Amino acid sequence: MAGQLYLCATPIGNLEDITLRVLRTLKEVDLIAAEDTRNTIKLLNHFEIKTPMTSYHEHNKVEKARYLVEQMEAGAKVALVTDAGTPAISDPGEELVRQCYGAGIPLTSLPGPAACITALTVSGLPARRFCFEAFLPPDKKERKEILRELENETRTIIVYEAPHRLVRTMKELCEVLGDRRLSVCKELTKAFEQVFRMTLSEAVSRFEKETPRGEQVLVIEGRSRQELKARAEEGWAVMSLEEHMDYYMGQGVEKKEAMRMVAKDRGISKREVYQGLL
Repeated sequence: MAGQLYLCATPIGNLEDITLRVLRTLKEVDLIAAEDTRNTIKLLNHFEIKTPMTSYHEHNKVEKARYLVEQMEAGAKVALVTDAGTPAISDPGEELVRQCYGAGIPLTSLPGPAACITALTVSGLPARRFCFEAFLPPDKKERKEILRELENETRTIIVYEAPHRLVRTMKELCEVLGDRRLSVCKELTKAFEQVFRMTLSEAVSRFEKETPRGEQVLVIEGRSRQELKARAEEGWAVMSLEEHMDYYMGQGVEKKEAMRMVAKDRGISKREVYQGLL
């Protein structure tokens, strides 16, 4: 009978945040796959857990996932833990999950801490709708494309960043998104937890003088719908009706539907669009 994979969320700082279910599971499984065994051993020693460990990280995630799947196919129960937080969230665990589904291995997630959610809840920014970008990609072209996609994002945006890249990233965000409100969160759940609420330009100024330490979570205000609407209306205003129609029909939209869309954009009736085109 096949074993099972358990995605075990571990504390992002305060060890008291671990759940009773995760503790029991880590003790009962046959093997713990850890992103960094040197880090996880501290957690296991603290709770007197003696379960064997193996490393599973970004650089061996494909090959090691195959090995772990083979172990589970033979009946082993495996717990996956990341350095801190929930596995598969900005983490190589998603590869192991994919391979488990491909092999028909049952799996479950044991909920617990996640830095992105923790930061969002203390940010003071709207939390009903949000998008999570994790670390922005290092590739310049891909990074630029993602930043442009975020330019008109109306949801609250969550980004992770390392201390040595923090100022550069905030400058890029300010340049593309404008001077938005944000919360810079560090040392979450720890004794010296801090949340700095300011604008992007104020954050750049602060951290150019104050050397940041540790990974930071940036929670950034989304663009308002009213502002987007105003910008769109301003754009349509400089277009002729013919150019506006061509904009949609060039995307393959049928003429009747294009007229409806133009009317909606401009806040006029379809009849007025038709008469204007005539």
